[in-house]
Amino acid sequence: MFGYKRKKRPVEFGPYPLEKLKRDPSIIGMEAASAPIEPAPMPVGPNTYLVSATQKHLDAYEGLRQPQPYSKVAPVPDDLVLRTRDIKGSGYFLDASQIGICKIPNNVWLNKTNDVFNFAVVILVEYANPIDKDNNAADWVAGNEHLLATLLAAEIGIDLSGQISSMGFTSRVHWTGATDIDLHKVTVLAGLGIRFNNKIINPYVEDRFAIAAVTTNYSLNEDWPLDKSAHNGKNLSFKLGLSGAVSGLERWRRKRRPSHLGPYPVETLKRVEKLTTEVFEDEVPRVPSRTNMYVRTAFGDLSQKAKNEADRWSQKHPVSQGIVRPSWAIKPLQDGQTASEVAPGMENADDNTKALKALSYYLGSAITGVCKVPDYAWYSHDKRGNFIEPYHKYALVVLIDQGYETFLGASGNDWISGSQSMRAYLKGGEVVGVMADMIRKMGYGARAHSNLDSHVLHVPLVLQAGLGEQSRIGESAINPFLGMRFKTAVLTTDMPITPDLPIDFGVQLFCSKCFKCARECPSQAIPYGDKVIFNGYETWKPDSERCTMYRATNPKGSACGRCVKVCPLSKDTTWDGPITHQIGSWLGINAIWLKPILAPLAIWLDDFFGNGNPVDEKKWWLDLEVIGKRSFKYDTENHVEAAKGVNRPPIQPRKKQRGTDNIAYFPASTLPPPDMMGPYPTDRKLGLKIAREAETVAQAKARRKVGGKIPKTYIPNYEVDNKL
Repeated sequence: MFGYKRKKRPVEFGPYPLEKLKRDPSIIGMEAASAPIEPAPMPVGPNTYLVSATQKHLDAYEGLRQPQPYSKVAPVPDDLVLRTRDIKGSGYFLDASQIGICKIPNNVWLNKTNDVFNFAVVILVEYANPIDKDNNAADWVAGNEHLLATLLAAEIGIDLSGQISSMGFTSRVHWTGATDIDLHKVTVLAGLGIRFNNKIINPYVEDRFAIAAVTTNYSLNEDWPLDKSAHNGKNLSFKLGLSGAVSGLERWRRKRRPSHLGPYPVETLKRVEKLTTEVFEDEVPRVPSRTNMYVRTAFGDLSQKAKNEADRWSQKHPVSQGIVRPSWAIKPLQDGQTASEVAPGMENADDNTKALKALSYYLGSAITGVCKVPDYAWYSHDKRGNFIEPYHKYALVVLIDQGYETFLGASGNDWISGSQSMRAYLKGGEVVGVMADMIRKMGYGARAHSNLDSHVLHVPLVLQAGLGEQSRIGESAINPFLGMRFKTAVLTTDMPITPDLPIDFGVQLFCSKCFKCARECPSQAIPYGDKVIFNGYETWKPDSERCTMYRATNPKGSACGRCVKVCPLSKDTTWDGPITHQIGSWLGINAIWLKPILAPLAIWLDDFFGNGNPVDEKKWWLDLEVIGKRSFKYDTENHVEAAKGVNRPPIQPRKKQRGTDNIAYFPASTLPPPDMMGPYPTDRKLGLKIAREAETVAQAKARRKVGGKIPKTYIPNYEVDNKL
């Protein structure tokens, strides 16, 4: 417990100590001799709104069950241990509860003889913790536990299948309601369940789980079936987490928390009426989606080299290739028609808020908050240049943990980096996508906003919803429990809900004393200097051009999250985390008045303990690169090669602070018009000049006090005539 052995536990072992269970290979023969059994229909509950929304997403995944393999077989290792570590590690990274692998006997198939597939990767997803009975979401979820677990299991199966197929091997995914195999039989063969009283029982979650399986011709190490005596694995070792797996005590802690509060003690945070950084709402310009730096990369605004990489830079690894297809499959489900009649019993805003938060946690969010949507948080135009009139009053904002185990093993700018972002974006899109569709069916307008298609800027909503404070990284917020280790998804709606207040946990002081992200940034895009006012926001302004250029063209990795990796607040604050993390987190939240004394000590200790260095025992992925021009769209003409190099830098505590930031700013006046569908090159010389002349916070306040005009740099060029 409390981190014992966890730092050294391989990711491919998973969050349950399956390696401790007794095995019996003789059961293979018994299963091979029995006939396959057709699966029972999907059990569903009475809440047709949630059933329909979930099934719609499952239907989108069903069309992806058997992808075409890429044109060449990847140079994967002959060592099956390394192959298996890669596939199991990926499955656990994607949030599988348990994974087992078995060889496939012919009698597994329901309606045909297998002539292609030799192995099955079996994915078990446990039901989420029950929702409190006095929460309206309990009625929504009742009877749908298997359906909702199947949605995640199917998504993980689709992800793994895409990963395997991108390496040139054949695969097919199966789940309840869309299967060609006996799912019970492969669950037993892969060592994830025991037959007991006409049920399949798992030693840790009993019968509260769903299964998906990936059948493939990709050779892997098989697991043996469980011995019949291994029906209960919840011994003292499990409860204390002595193997390094997630402890029974941590599971108990999460289960006993109120459903609408989620796994982290958000109720202990200091709430404030006003953000801890200034936002001059009357000066913040609404900008078009075309101005997003990743969109600008694709249009060639940064450089031709960056444009050439725009379709693949965050997806140029087999793991992210698996994530791309389901991400695009559910994108069309983000919006839709609203039912003409409002569902009964939805008038109470407080009850609705608790129910929506509880459902978001049930579906997999780490932390959820609610806020009103200020006008400045809406893009002015969508990616096609169409004007956006703000259309919903509220936003539900979810944070998705990027995965602590993989976070430990990564360097932040290596080959798994892009997948860390893409995995969280997919899960977030899935969570808000299902919820938005359900809300529309209940008669209220709702839209999901994902990384692929958003009408809102997410960071302002994270701040307003009390999910974080502005950080030194500038265009990112920092959370008291996850640090920087998250991605966001947003649901906007007109359903009556109660907004949360912003939070204050002392980040402005902490970040003013900590320069670790600036020191370790490989592109020197994060400032050492003080905050400024940029487009009406008080922020430490990074060089977004320099950051994006590095992420797009990183030759020894996929994208970059180096700042996330090295941030002293990106820690494990659960009961299974190191005791130093838990104490530091408690003091940081509950003793803000001590921050002037404790912050410098905490920052020094973070370097002293080597936090931010990659942990070799946690590295599970193969260093491979997808080669091709259209890997963003999963093109079978692509292929996978061995990576020619890999970033795995240690932290540099003795690195000297640079004297000048040399950072360029690109405020509203420098941005492309909303309908500019061709290149609109950045002017770096101008950006450097604007940065040198940027207002300090004090200067901006003084200007406003005497009625000074809004700086021209805050106003988009195409609006200047109307504003001045």
